[in-house]
Amino acid sequence: MSALAFASLDIDDYTRSLNARLQGKSTEDILRIAITELFPGQIALVSSFGAEAAVLLHLVARVDPATPVLFLETGKLFDETLAYRDLLTARLGLSDVRNLRPDPRSLAAHDEGGTLWFRDADACCRIRKVEPLERGLKPFAASINGRKRFQAATRNAIPLVEADGARLKFNPLADWGPAEIEAHFIRHDLPRHPLVAQGYPSIGCAPCTQPVQEGEDARAGRWRGSEKTECGIHGRPQK
Repeated sequence: MSALAFASLDIDDYTRSLNARLQGKSTEDILRIAITELFPGQIALVSSFGAEAAVLLHLVARVDPATPVLFLETGKLFDETLAYRDLLTARLGLSDVRNLRPDPRSLAAHDEGGTLWFRDADACCRIRKVEPLERGLKPFAASINGRKRFQAATRNAIPLVEADGARLKFNPLADWGPAEIEAHFIRHDLPRHPLVAQGYPSIGCAPCTQPVQEGEDARAGRWRGSEKTECGIHGRPQK
């Protein structure tokens, strides 16, 4: 689909028709339709290279390892995450991983000392994640991400496809559960993020991520002690 043809559609109607079309299809079929049929050259995968990221990265690489992968290099990530990014990139043959960094001018103006995460977590996420991703997504008509309904109460109704402004967002793992994820790791001998074994089922920036206790949501360790549940790239926090 050309960018011009996509722009001429009513995005809400198109999203509804796509959800109906993709319902019941395998995850790999959904990805193949999105990457090679609907948006060739116009779609990117947004990946944190976090705890479960290897599954979606592996599936996308099987469809087309040249699919652009957008990685938010916030400057506050765990060293383990950066090493895991490099490991998976080489292991899966990903040829277009793009490291999106915050604007140095924004950091100088609003977070010169690097402690904005403590004073205003939403503002920190906006500068280090939301704004870089907005810039990185500009060339694309659609994106892919790895959110799943089981991860948190705030995610339990995400569809396979949704409108993200004038762009489409694919959630191909929306109905996957922990058992399916674990089986995929084992079946394809995928390497694990080293922090998973230390109790981190969801991994973001180091200052704002803690281990999770048994029985908690997978994302309970993100911004623990605050009402914040999302960084803003999937529905922005209201200020």
